[in-house]
Amino acid sequence: QVHLVESGGGLVQAGGSLRLSCAASGGTFSSNDLGWLRQAPGKEREFVAAIKWNGRSTDYADSVKGRFTISRDNAQNTVYLQMNSLKPEDTAVYYCAASRRVFRITLPTTLDQYDYWGQGTQVTVSS
Repeated sequence: QVHLVESGGGLVQAGGSLRLSCAASGGTFSSNDLGWLRQAPGKEREFVAAIKWNGRSTDYADSVKGRFTISRDNAQNTVYLQMNSLKPEDTAVYYCAASRRVFRITLPTTLDQYDYWGQGTQVTVSS
């Protein structure tokens, strides 16, 4: 069982940056593919970014490519999401998630591929 706790959310102006962190405990963090997903008010939760267990592969939603960067530190049991050039449409609750499944080449990009979830952290981008 992996327990995830996000931090780093807040209010930022459009064009600004935020760095989200997600600390993990329990389970085997270093063997899990990890992801960030978000849910805006009135919308379904959606994929944002994912990273392979060894950090060697990443994937991003088209809407954040070139602006967001996912990374991980297995020694610290932490995954990060660096968000630059933020837009009002990035406003959402951001969730960290871990998959216990083995993906040989691809990364988990759909909600049903994740097994453990954090409680979420609010990101609000003002125009």
